[in-house]
Amino acid sequence: MKQAANEAGKEDAMPIFYRPTDGVAADFIPFYHDGRYHLFYLKDYRDREGHGEGTPWFQIVTEDFVTFEEWGEALARGAVESRDLYVFTGSVIAAEGQFHIFYTGHNHHRKAAGFPMEGVMHAVSFDLKTWTKDDGFWFEPPAGYEPHDWRDPFVFWNDEAGEYWMLLAARKTNGPSRNRGCTALAASPDLKIWEVREPFWRPDEYYTHECPDLFRIGDWWYLVYSTFSERCVTHYRMSRSLSGLWLAPANDTFDGRAYYAAKTAGDGQRRFVFGWLPTRGGENDDGGWEWGGELVVHELIQQSDGTLTIRPPETVLGAFTIEQSLTPKPILGAWDGLAADAVARHSLLALGAMPEECLIEATVTMEPGTYAAGLLLRADDAFDGYYQVRLDPANGRMVIDRWPRPGDQPFMVERPLRIAPGESVTLRVIVSGSNLVVYAGDAALSCRIYDHRAGGLGLFVTEGTARFDAVRVLAR
Repeated sequence: MKQAANEAGKEDAMPIFYRPTDGVAADFIPFYHDGRYHLFYLKDYRDREGHGEGTPWFQIVTEDFVTFEEWGEALARGAVESRDLYVFTGSVIAAEGQFHIFYTGHNHHRKAAGFPMEGVMHAVSFDLKTWTKDDGFWFEPPAGYEPHDWRDPFVFWNDEAGEYWMLLAARKTNGPSRNRGCTALAASPDLKIWEVREPFWRPDEYYTHECPDLFRIGDWWYLVYSTFSERCVTHYRMSRSLSGLWLAPANDTFDGRAYYAAKTAGDGQRRFVFGWLPTRGGENDDGGWEWGGELVVHELIQQSDGTLTIRPPETVLGAFTIEQSLTPKPILGAWDGLAADAVARHSLLALGAMPEECLIEATVTMEPGTYAAGLLLRADDAFDGYYQVRLDPANGRMVIDRWPRPGDQPFMVERPLRIAPGESVTLRVIVSGSNLVVYAGDAALSCRIYDHRAGGLGLFVTEGTARFDAVRVLAR
């Protein structure tokens, strides 16, 4: 179990966002089976000297996204000369009487010898725990596709076609180099022999489309993919048919810059998206974004027009149970209806200390014309340093910011969020160490917060009037 026992024999809760103790987790490959989510993931030890080169798959199992059974290594990385020195992303399917993993075998050392750096490989299991690699299976890119981009296979049974389909992150050999990315398509009657068809989706828009994922809710199909060319983020497209057209919703992402390679799974009633929150170099707010970090799970909600919105899983919210006592300054009144009038100015309001790991909830209502309002996190006593969760209706966004700002960054991360005049927005903010995940209305935004390690909770309003209702802090 991903839990530790203390001296009294009780189980101590581990941090709410999963991360292996001896490394970081990158791309998650979720698979739902018999009431539990099997989350395979790419593990980076970040210790080449001690652990060697390459990336294996590990597996955790959960029912609630809060407690995890660690099943250990699922797919070992190969030797330095093998095709799968790096076991990269793929998919899991139950078919033909057993479980199958189709995964990316990657080895950049092979490029110099004239071999493709990557191709699709295969492994099988009867219990989801012990996997045997199919050494005879190797599926590399055919002519017309660039030889070193053929990865992240997503395999599913296509009822309409009566065959298995495989979607892949690939690049065509023609067109501007930045725009050759496509979602390739291969088909098979038996998971053994694969025929490459015309690309499943080729918008001529991105360098490549990583980690394809596909699912259906009602009349709509959803194609999920991640890009790093114009920005590192996970997108989705929607269509009423597998043959397209694939439509871009007004807001086509699940989260912001600090959430990548997200893939989905569901139990037939609910569907969740599993991504990772990257660390930053040097554990500093201005460090470069790195590959790998902690697991973050969002629940997907389909709207009447078919678009998807986000909310926190109820099991994650339910993990915070101990209410912290905060005493507001007398001028603020009761916790319900904390009114802040800051017309033509900026107002900061201190509430008290906040735990290292906590859930903060508040309903924020801004009067028409108010420039911004939100929460201050880990604020020092003089308000010279803090993080800020800012609702910005004038610019149609929410922002995670900090003061003072590191370097020349205008802000840390942002995400579109439409707020109508006088509309109430429910904020749910989860803080755990350097991990910060914000839910505002039906949107999510994740970020790292390193530089301010401790401090208090506050509210702010900029040039206008706002009310904060049902403010509370919950800890585990």
